[in-house]
Amino acid sequence: MERRQLHVITPGDHFSPRTGSAIPTVVDGLAAATPPDALRPAVLVARGTYADRYDTAEVIEYRSVRHHRADRYLDAAMSRIALPRVMARREYAATVRDQRAWDPSVIIAHNAVQLVPDIDADRHLPVLYAHNDLLHTYSQRESRRVLGRVGAIVCVSAALADQMSDSLPAELRERIAVVHNGIDTGLFRPRDDLERRDELRVVFVGRVIPEKGPDVLLEALCRLQRTDVRATIVGTSGFSAEAPLSAYERSLRRLAEPLGDRVTMRPFSPRREIADLLREADVVVVPSRWLDPFALTVLEGMASGAAVIASDIGGIPEAAGSAGLLVPPDDPAALAEAITSLADDENLRRRLVSAGLEHARANTWTSVRARFDTVVERAMAGRP
Repeated sequence: MERRQLHVITPGDHFSPRTGSAIPTVVDGLAAATPPDALRPAVLVARGTYADRYDTAEVIEYRSVRHHRADRYLDAAMSRIALPRVMARREYAATVRDQRAWDPSVIIAHNAVQLVPDIDADRHLPVLYAHNDLLHTYSQRESRRVLGRVGAIVCVSAALADQMSDSLPAELRERIAVVHNGIDTGLFRPRDDLERRDELRVVFVGRVIPEKGPDVLLEALCRLQRTDVRATIVGTSGFSAEAPLSAYERSLRRLAEPLGDRVTMRPFSPRREIADLLREADVVVVPSRWLDPFALTVLEGMASGAAVIASDIGGIPEAAGSAGLLVPPDDPAALAEAITSLADDENLRRRLVSAGLEHARANTWTSVRARFDTVVERAMAGRP
């Protein structure tokens, strides 16, 4: 019997195009690529989140559990003495409270390790979908206890799979599968004229936090001292355009002062506006300095017809394939050199644009969904 896919996203997160969160973006992409003859997927969403939701899946609301900031510290203390993290389990258990009434399904726990033990594995297939290293505080003993009945552990990059495997016993490592993220080439598409204008337009899109490295881009631009390179930094520390500036954001504005009008700072924008902004970019820069498991902006920039410069760290090289220009992380001099090469060599930029478009079109959500479905089929076949 065919099973419907039920996605559980982080409690309190919004399954809405108004957000920039990676997990709802991935769920929307997978849901949009549902084969015509398959059951329509559903997403478990906390009541009270944004009402304007993606229409690619049925939304099943649940009443969330109130929790306190101290809960995570209590869970951490309990894990150190080999006890279950009951606060996280209580929060996630609310999402599957009605699971006995559901037809046998594939329940996909996005970044939700503590949900897996509360899924009725005799009735449903539990799948852990990892977008980050979820197990860095877990011993192999705790991982075995919590994930013992998981059907598959999906990681968004091989780099992430390597990180997580250290915390898994051998029998669970065998259940790891890598499914790279995809791209909506209908939303993110190139402009009609991909010729460069008089100025090289460089764009950064993402959360404006140190880990994402927008300061590295500004330092690189200060080194360049070129009037033919203009940059736009789009984002805030969170996912709200109205949020007050963080100390880091204020420091970026001070760093950008010598560049004058060659740098524009824009607040967080919804995804459709981001697509329009990327379409006007000549170069998209992804200067992360952390082990980014898979930077969606890499594929978004490529699909929009921009050349992509990105940090050689974490899963970013897998996102870029052979179509990106990789530079060492946290290295403004190397980034400045890469930007210079694209400003001075239009043939190189065009080659990267062409390779990027081809790479993006080979990694649509349709192809990603097909790979994910294969993982689910194998997990179902391996059930006792």
